[in-house]
Amino acid sequence: MNATVRLKAKEIGFCALGAAFFVVPWLVPGLNQYAPGAAVLAGAIFAFAVGNPFPETTSRLTHPLLGAAIVGMGFGMNLPAVLKAGAEGLIYTVIGITLGLTLGILLGKKMKLSRDSMLLISVGTSICGGSAIAAAAPVLKAKAHDIALATATVFLLNAVALLIFPPLGHWLGFSETQFGTWAALAIHDTSSVVGASMQYGPTALEIGTTVKLARALWIVPVAIFIAWYVRQENEERKTGWKIRIPWFIPGFLAAAALVTWVPATAPAGQFLQTLSKHLMVLTLFLIGANLNPTKIRELGLRPFLHGIILWFILSILWGTAIYCKLVNC
Repeated sequence: MNATVRLKAKEIGFCALGAAFFVVPWLVPGLNQYAPGAAVLAGAIFAFAVGNPFPETTSRLTHPLLGAAIVGMGFGMNLPAVLKAGAEGLIYTVIGITLGLTLGILLGKKMKLSRDSMLLISVGTSICGGSAIAAAAPVLKAKAHDIALATATVFLLNAVALLIFPPLGHWLGFSETQFGTWAALAIHDTSSVVGASMQYGPTALEIGTTVKLARALWIVPVAIFIAWYVRQENEERKTGWKIRIPWFIPGFLAAAALVTWVPATAPAGQFLQTLSKHLMVLTLFLIGANLNPTKIRELGLRPFLHGIILWFILSILWGTAIYCKLVNC
């Protein structure tokens, strides 16, 4: 078999597997709870075993597809319920972000990380993963290497969370509400919160998504804090910034508002929500396929350890607080 034939076979196999993750759970609803985790794992195995045949395309499509899927989920939710869930999780969000940034900075200094790498990983862990890193990077004027390190660290931990959080939640005996809250407070990216919560149940999905999106709104004040922190560290450095709020946050709220205030759109909204769940599974497959050994080697040991330790501490703290009913959910 020559190189051209092997490449074509790889491309066909990749597309067929991705299509299967989009279609099969739709045809066999019983597979829905397993599909998100299986999609990430299958994408990673394919990438490691034979290589991702479309690395640039999958990397470019991931973020817009994630955003579209999250907006689509808004079409199946009631806006007052969304706002209520976000408001109820406000105090925990503030505590979590403050704790995450404080521990991240202290741990980063202890491990002698560069300032930008330390702050980007801390922000990504404390708020909403890649979106928070993208928002903080212009404030710091961070180098591409530091951005790549932080993004890859968060990306890898997101994949792990998708696989281990649902079984851990069942082992701890968490209700859907408890699990949705835990996922929203302890998992980095919105996509992974949605993917993990989707495996746990519809209530977990709704709670996880709304609390996580409320947490993501803190990108703006945290970016301002980072600008202040940098200036305090070096008053002579003048840092201009451009804050980027992920477009899917207002899009999700607008979708929920439409089906709430225009009841006639509810049937179409339910279809769009169902479609978006399957789009999310396909996107999670692409996320897994973006993993490769070279990217893992590029992480370096200390930034990766920083991200693991920080995430481990915060996950245990929130899991313990919810298990002991110190968090009202």
